[in-house]
Amino acid sequence: MIKYLSKVKINQIRGVALLRLDFNTDDDWRMRAVLPTIRFLFLHSSKIVIVSHKGRPSGFEKKFSLRKDAYNLQKLLKKPVKFLTDFNFAAIKKTVASSPRGSVFLLENLRFLGGEEKNDSGLAKKLASLADFYVNDAFAVCHRANASVVAITKFLPSYAGLELEREIKFLSGAIKKPAHPVVLVLGGGKAADKLGAMRCFKNKADSILLGGAAANTILRLQGADMRRSLLDKDKRDLKSLREVLRYKNAVLPVDLRWHKGAALDIGKRTVEIFSKKVSRARTIIWSGPMGYFEKRGFGVGNLAVARAIARNRKAFTLAGGGETVAFLKKHKLDKKFSFISTGGGAMLDYLAGKELPGVRALQNNK
Repeated sequence: MIKYLSKVKINQIRGVALLRLDFNTDDDWRMRAVLPTIRFLFLHSSKIVIVSHKGRPSGFEKKFSLRKDAYNLQKLLKKPVKFLTDFNFAAIKKTVASSPRGSVFLLENLRFLGGEEKNDSGLAKKLASLADFYVNDAFAVCHRANASVVAITKFLPSYAGLELEREIKFLSGAIKKPAHPVVLVLGGGKAADKLGAMRCFKNKADSILLGGAAANTILRLQGADMRRSLLDKDKRDLKSLREVLRYKNAVLPVDLRWHKGAALDIGKRTVEIFSKKVSRARTIIWSGPMGYFEKRGFGVGNLAVARAIARNRKAFTLAGGGETVAFLKKHKLDKKFSFISTGGGAMLDYLAGKELPGVRALQNNK
């Protein structure tokens, strides 16, 4: 069983907290999502040491530094956040120990260290030496077996943060007991990434609405000439994606909007079909845009579908994935969804029924 921070005995979290967060976004929406956890720890723990990552650096790369995140977090908390620029763990431990109660620290990007992505126990043990207990509130990286996500739980009492608890609650509900009709909306730049979710919902969803590269690729497998459109070309992925052709609940675009030989958006008739499906739904799950909305004039279909979902106040509506969330926030539609997941790949893996390493590690913590 996972030990949730919200249900822990307060005397178990009086010491220093090592808090794993995910600041791997261009804006601060994931940071804002975990503020309740940080404030909870302010009330009950003595100090907080935050660890996170950004990008896929090869050693130290200034552009992936978390210095700016420390500044942004300080503004949101209205409280000093001390940024720790090196990885001298013995010195960091002394700094934390000598700091006043209520101090907050942010360690530099953990991916500057090779051991993070290798799930190195040695690195995890060094991180553990800084604190008395561990809290994971980084759902977006729970599908990665990293040292600060998995190995760390071998060395400290470990808890799921408030946001991670919400992720598990809402995503589990969408899988196990969804209200019907269930509509899954899948788009984005890589069809194979959505295959696991499609398989899981093959017999659960009333409709699976496909846009973006997912639709392009499957239309191509049907024999359509997709010309210069974005497609999955990996032979192994294509073999797996052929099975979607047999899904009775898969709904493909009937028309597309083109630019220089590439399909960049769903067409008007497809918008009407998709909008009607979501208007009747009672559970809607969305991951990935319907087209290349970044190009001026080609976000029309995506926006129409988003607005149709937002209008359905009777449905439980869930969205996730960086592009999808960014689009919803840009058009001020995110608040009209029941739940916005902080995960992209992690959300898709969870919806596919896969066991996430970060969640399993919390379950196994003794």
